[in-house]
Amino acid sequence: MGGSPNDRDFVYEEEPGGPAGEREPSSTGDGLAVCLVSGGMDSCVTAAVAREENAELAFLHVSYGQLTERRERHAFEDLADFYGVSRRLVISLAHLARIGGSSLTDPSIPVAEADLESKAVPTSYVPFRNAHLLAAATSWAEVTGAARVYIGAVAEDSSGYPDCRPEFYAAFQRVIDVGTRPETRVEVRTPVIHLRKSEIVRRGLGLGAPLGLTWSCYRAEERACGACDSCALRLRAFREAGLADPIPYA
Repeated sequence: MGGSPNDRDFVYEEEPGGPAGEREPSSTGDGLAVCLVSGGMDSCVTAAVAREENAELAFLHVSYGQLTERRERHAFEDLADFYGVSRRLVISLAHLARIGGSSLTDPSIPVAEADLESKAVPTSYVPFRNAHLLAAATSWAEVTGAARVYIGAVAEDSSGYPDCRPEFYAAFQRVIDVGTRPETRVEVRTPVIHLRKSEIVRRGLGLGAPLGLTWSCYRAEERACGACDSCALRLRAFREAGLADPIPYA
């Protein structure tokens, strides 16, 4: 079972104001939002929406021992550069790889071929992953004074992960409300959760999102495999949108 490609459990990208644990809460208040950015298409379009709705963004990227972590990290940095985001935080949740149970983190479980008609939860599901991501994002939001946390969850036209459903985010919002300081107000926003993938492509193009900088493949880091669930969903989305996917495929 693999761990994080980086043995450090916490990686902070320096910016004015010192390390995250030492920074004073942001004076921008409602103008600041934390955006979870995996490097994939959905998080890219979510970041584009967040850019439209907030004065300042902070980008958070999470490594959890996934097969394509290096390529996803590269996409994250490219997206942060594109949007001029200097406030960046990269953390490792390597315990998710040690726990296993997913083809994304456990090499003994093969990444399955795409089956877009299946209603079963796929092997690529990382058990309860999005709760870990939201918890980290909420902690950072509370420290920085950010008013919102954005995540690119998709319920429609997706792989059927249970932690991508709207009711999960409604429940997690209640957890945030109860589990943070009385004066803390952090809102979870999921702007693409009800969109089909093709609608996400169109929304991204309308916002000028750099979809060519993103990476979705579960298996490969040089040229996307085109056969895993994530690649199949992405290719279908561009096809339905009447566009060519700008990333390279094997």
